[in-house]
Amino acid sequence: MRVWIDQDLCTGDGLCVDHCPDVFVQLEDGIAYVVQDGAPLNDPGGSGSLAWVSNRNVSNAVHAAEACPGECIFIEIDVPVAEFAADGTAA
Repeated sequence: MRVWIDQDLCTGDGLCVDHCPDVFVQLEDGIAYVVQDGAPLNDPGGSGSLAWVSNRNVSNAVHAAEACPGECIFIEIDVPVAEFAADGTAA
């Protein structure tokens, strides 16, 4: 699973950090960012803001997205290619 934040929608409440500090951080500008390997990612609109979430943090990251008042946390679920049927639908 990968996650990113749309900083334009972030309200700066910091609930994401409360739910999952290993994946989210709030910087001096008051806006939340995703963290990968201990470093905040900031590439608005680009793939450089897309962080991998470790298996141990998946549940907390999902809860953070659900609790976010700005609805600015976006989750991408990666489905292995082997799980797709020949017609492109999930097997």
